[in-house]
Amino acid sequence: MAATSTTSSSSSLLSSSTKKLFAISQKGSLGSFTPPLPKAPKVGVLLQKGPSPVKASFFSAKDSADSSRPTKIQKLYVYEINERDRGSPAYLRLSQKSVNSLGDLVPFSNKLYHGNLEKRLGITAGLCTLIQHVPERNGDRYEAMYSFYFGDYGHISVQGAYLTYEDSYLAVTGGSGIFEGVYGQVKLQQIIFPFKLFYTFELKGIQDLPREILGTPVPPAPAVEPTLAAKAAESHAALKNYTK
Repeated sequence: MAATSTTSSSSSLLSSSTKKLFAISQKGSLGSFTPPLPKAPKVGVLLQKGPSPVKASFFSAKDSADSSRPTKIQKLYVYEINERDRGSPAYLRLSQKSVNSLGDLVPFSNKLYHGNLEKRLGITAGLCTLIQHVPERNGDRYEAMYSFYFGDYGHISVQGAYLTYEDSYLAVTGGSGIFEGVYGQVKLQQIIFPFKLFYTFELKGIQDLPREILGTPVPPAPAVEPTLAAKAAESHAALKNYTK
């Protein structure tokens, strides 16, 4: 009886499987049967609901800032005059040689005047490092780093080669106050070394300069001198709170 019951149960299972296979075969062969795939997400809808795509590159913020900086060139003329009352310059012979040599240092600070020589503006302050003595030109080549101080208006910093025997061009590297963000270059004309120099700035990246520091300069020459009022820094002949 047990054998008969087992055989009957097996026959029933086979019969059920056969019916299912037959039902599938009515709709198509087993080989052509493909289970349904999950639906792809609606990309358009998801992008609309998500955050906006990031279009900015790593440099886009900087590029945008640079493009908004003024590019107009503004010329500024100043005289640097050593009136022998500031203990400047100091010559530090680090090379320990009798002639000017590589590595000698020259810290300095001189008075700064308007290009028309009628107004005291402030001072210069900086450091020159001797790079090369040029005996055939009776001069030297320095690497210079210094600043021009204009009282409450702020300062301009420059850097580059300073040649004592011919005109030099230095880079304007930045500034403060009204000169914040400035760039450009400055031409240095040696009039009497190291007592009298004339500078022509070509400035970019800043708003229009105040009229009191602009104007037509006195042409550079060995005999030019500031007015007595400017030398005395009288109120009408000096910037307010000029750098001393």
